[in-house]
Amino acid sequence: MFDGKQNWRVDITRCCVKVGLDTFQTTMRCPKCSSLDDKVIDSRLSKDGAEIRRRRECLTCETRFTTYEQVERVELRAIKRDGRHEPFDRQKLLGSLVKACEKRPISLEAMESAVEQIQQEIEAGDDREVTTRFIGAKVMERLHAIDPIAYVRYASVYREFQEIGDFIDEIQSLERRVIRTPAQPEFFGA
Repeated sequence: MFDGKQNWRVDITRCCVKVGLDTFQTTMRCPKCSSLDDKVIDSRLSKDGAEIRRRRECLTCETRFTTYEQVERVELRAIKRDGRHEPFDRQKLLGSLVKACEKRPISLEAMESAVEQIQQEIEAGDDREVTTRFIGAKVMERLHAIDPIAYVRYASVYREFQEIGDFIDEIQSLERRVIRTPAQPEFFGA
């Protein structure tokens, strides 16, 4: 993707070139001239440590571009309420949090962090297919700790509230619950 200022952003599309017998040099194809000759100018770890950002310069045409490296994740599948199976969509999950947190004082970073934690919890389990009910419960746990208004908004859609009494019941139950962060263990099952 070209931004008009001789800067290119390239998602992970690598080519490995063998150098010597046992050494591999990772290089990237230049998005402008397709050359494999480049040098890394700068490497930085992201805030959460999940990816590495590398600033590169093509040795042939001198174009600078940015690449991002991240661990390849196991493909997860979501089982919908009607029984359909579809790939787990991180963006869809983030979109639902953004919608629930709309016009609330919650940063996008906090929502992205919540999505990352939910995805890590799902990946930590043995199942590669999880129900949307399980995913929704994880989202509600996170929102309960982040913002009660966003929690009720999400719960109203997730639990399909039909009347005002459903909102009142959820708000009253919210007042009785202890806010538990994901780092706190649950000693006794509910």
